[in-house]
Amino acid sequence: MNQKDLIERTKKFAHRCIKLAVTLKSNVLEKHIQNQLIRCSTSVAANYRAACLAHSKNSFTSKLSIVIEECDESCFWLELIIDENIIKDNLVEPLLNEAKELTAIFIAARKTIQLNNK
Repeated sequence: MNQKDLIERTKKFAHRCIKLAVTLKSNVLEKHIQNQLIRCSTSVAANYRAACLAHSKNSFTSKLSIVIEECDESCFWLELIIDENIIKDNLVEPLLNEAKELTAIFIAARKTIQLNNK
């Protein structure tokens, strides 16, 4: 998967999370989850785009670390939706799997960069 594909994939991930988040009710818990999921999932896409514009390998690695953190946070909020039985598991699990896959992709990329910098 190349850089352009990942930019598009992360953007699609953000869109899918937004669509899921806006279905949440406006009680205190669901509103909080809604805001957090929208924030971290869109941050995945935005920060990956920023990483692609990095001026150095160190800058790229640093920005990629932010992407990894935001992907993992997206996993957390999606898991919480499942744990709290807010939305049926079968509707959330494909998105959770995508968040886990993206996390793994970016961790592998960071490891490769770090190994090549030695």
